[in-house]
Amino acid sequence: MMNFLTAKSKKKELTEKQQSFLNYLIDTGGDLKEAAELAGYKGNHYQVIQSLKEEIVELAQDLLAHNAPQAAFKLIEVMNSDRPMPQANTKLQAAQTILDRVGVSKTEKLNIDHNVQGGLFILPQKEAIDVEEYEEIESS
Repeated sequence: MMNFLTAKSKKKELTEKQQSFLNYLIDTGGDLKEAAELAGYKGNHYQVIQSLKEEIVELAQDLLAHNAPQAAFKLIEVMNSDRPMPQANTKLQAAQTILDRVGVSKTEKLNIDHNVQGGLFILPQKEAIDVEEYEEIESS
């Protein structure tokens, strides 16, 4: 069994059964129900998933990170290949999606050039307003 969840600073201590569930989750290709049954959980596995939600998300992130190099090599392989490759577009999209999700993505730059023509726009001088006089006119 592969164990992607290494000795990171975990927020909570996992039981042997919970760790077994996470390991089986990898072995079953992400099948939550089968992983729960193999780990020894009976019946509804919803509570197991709820209690291990953060660890399951972390496992998915680790899995993507572990496959990022393979995705990068697939991009290069397709780019350098002179022979036709079946499903090349699908494989390229999958590889790019993995790289995007682990933070290796294309950088987009936005060039903002703004030419200002003309000069200053000068407004006329403001006049003082007598507030008391204005209130008297308004109440009349």
